[in-house]
Amino acid sequence: MEVLRQGLAAGGLLVPHQAVIEFFAAVTRPLHGGQALLGRADAIQETESLLEQFPIVYPDEQVVLTALRGMATYGLSWFDAHLWAYADSRGIAEILSEDFQHGRKYGAVRIINPFAD
Repeated sequence: MEVLRQGLAAGGLLVPHQAVIEFFAAVTRPLHGGQALLGRADAIQETESLLEQFPIVYPDEQVVLTALRGMATYGLSWFDAHLWAYADSRGIAEILSEDFQHGRKYGAVRIINPFAD
């Protein structure tokens, strides 16, 4: 969350709705011990907090078409291509994600893994 707050303070942060959905799924998915990171009520509260604190962008036709192009051009999975398409179609230079190769550029969009050393 700290990385998100820094981006928000700098004025250059957009959160795709897909990231909100993936956040909820990740924190409510049972781990190896059978327990999720958050209970359903806490996950709902945290997700609502994300929606209140950060600007959320939603897909449109251009994002979907760009995602299809990203799949064909870069061999990205649908979800990764969709995430990349938000940035590419809006002229955003960087994506913070651990799901792509750190430092790689896909077109004009560079990937930053905030967890990489």
